[in-house]
Amino acid sequence: MITVRAPVAAGTFYDINPELLRKQIEASFKSKIGAKGVKTQKTIAAVVPHAGYMYSGAVASWVYSRMESGNYIILGPNHTGNGERFAISKNGIWKTPFGGVAIDEKMAEDLMKECKLLEYDIIPHMNEHSIEVQLPFLQYRFGNDFKFVPISVMNEFADETLLENCSVIGKGIAKVVKKSKQNWTIIASSDFSHYVEQRMAKETDLSVIRAIKKLNERLVFEKITETNASVCGFGPIAIAMIAAKELGAKKGDLLKYATSGDTTGETHSVVGYASIIIY
Repeated sequence: MITVRAPVAAGTFYDINPELLRKQIEASFKSKIGAKGVKTQKTIAAVVPHAGYMYSGAVASWVYSRMESGNYIILGPNHTGNGERFAISKNGIWKTPFGGVAIDEKMAEDLMKECKLLEYDIIPHMNEHSIEVQLPFLQYRFGNDFKFVPISVMNEFADETLLENCSVIGKGIAKVVKKSKQNWTIIASSDFSHYVEQRMAKETDLSVIRAIKKLNERLVFEKITETNASVCGFGPIAIAMIAAKELGAKKGDLLKYATSGDTTGETHSVVGYASIIIY
């Protein structure tokens, strides 16, 4: 029996109507801060936001304008605090208004065998939006033919223990991807500063982003601790960076940074968003 996960973010983070959803994504690309066109390039990993499309869709469009077709390991933070710390869902179909996308069961099983820290647990995925909101963008670009593996990461503190765990998982992901005959891209889903003044958000976020561009995960954690940055997906970002380096990545590029204030005009309390590719 195939398990089907119904979308939990449709109707809130993005439109539940497929035609309106398509127009919403098209508007993200065409936005004054959107990517406009598509210019694909070989991408090993990426960092992309996961807020409501009206706020972060234009920034997210930059990563998806560069993405090549293939399959995707999507790492997202666990906002609910429920379930295992590093939780993988290993089978079934995730539905969005565009249709269903299947989890790659073999890749999920291979990852669990290689990365003993990964636990099979669907609870963190049940009401979590951070991974789900990436799927409609991928479906918009590539239809429903791709497969993916969702991994939820609970990260409370940017400390040495989490960094060590991220290193183990990142290196394990890279080892499995190297053996695969398919094209896999690693996506880290994360927003940056939450509910601070726009100038402070940009200053804080860009200091973290500079460390990401250098592919220095330890410096990322140091900057988050030093600035008290409210980056919700620092664990997924670190795992993606480590895996990417193991897969031969040399640098990261910031494609676009903006805040919710750039869309709403309200700048006294904003959320920061960044599209970063690692290649």
